[in-house]
Amino acid sequence: MIDSGTATEAVLIESSEHAPRQARSWVADVLAKWRLGDDYIARTVVTELVTNAYRHTDTKAIPVRLVLENGYFVVEVEDRSDAAPVLQGEDDAAESGRGLLMVSLLVDEWGVRALDGGGKVTWARLHG
Repeated sequence: MIDSGTATEAVLIESSEHAPRQARSWVADVLAKWRLGDDYIARTVVTELVTNAYRHTDTKAIPVRLVLENGYFVVEVEDRSDAAPVLQGEDDAAESGRGLLMVSLLVDEWGVRALDGGGKVTWARLHG
């Protein structure tokens, strides 16, 4: 694991149907570099957040960041939409719309922060 208290990595991913896979692969590489062990939850979370940015906004390139600090790391996905993501309730018949519900169950905390120039960052905090 990284010895310093804080580390940050970032990537810019073109918004396309390939974006979630590219983000997942990038997260796996960063967490391997940081020697954090099992990356399943982080890969799942980044997949859902990037999928939302790709499908529900007109963002052309999606900034993705990982921030490691004090035993936790945060996955951040930025998009150009001002609309807040909506956490859907459980619906066994739904074919989609459960991504944020799944994220909320996997992480310690998640949220959204507005950006000064418009858009937002959706973030999720996990144990490192």
